[in-house]
Amino acid sequence: MTYIISEPCIDIKDRSCVDVCPVDCIHEADRILVIDPEECIDCGACVPACPVAAIYESIDATPSHQQDLVEANAIYRNGDADSLARAEEIVRTHVAAQPALMAIPAAERQAAHASH
Repeated sequence: MTYIISEPCIDIKDRSCVDVCPVDCIHEADRILVIDPEECIDCGACVPACPVAAIYESIDATPSHQQDLVEANAIYRNGDADSLARAEEIVRTHVAAQPALMAIPAAERQAAHASH
């Protein structure tokens, strides 16, 4: 199983998931947090800690319109500048394809998720 951080985390990066991760496999990219699938031990501690419900238990559980973010999470593990730049490009492309969602300020998106 590979946990995936997805769209609701973009520009929010609350970091509650980082605080509960026992193996420090969650890393900060420019606009989103990502999970290194090679470091993750599949404990699931991050899922309930996320205030915006951005973490999915597997690639298959990740909504189809967010599958591009699966690659952004996976690429991060390479750690080199080219890989990180590619991951950021994936996020930028995803944001560009979701103008209605991204027009809502990050703080408002976080507040909306927190009220559910």
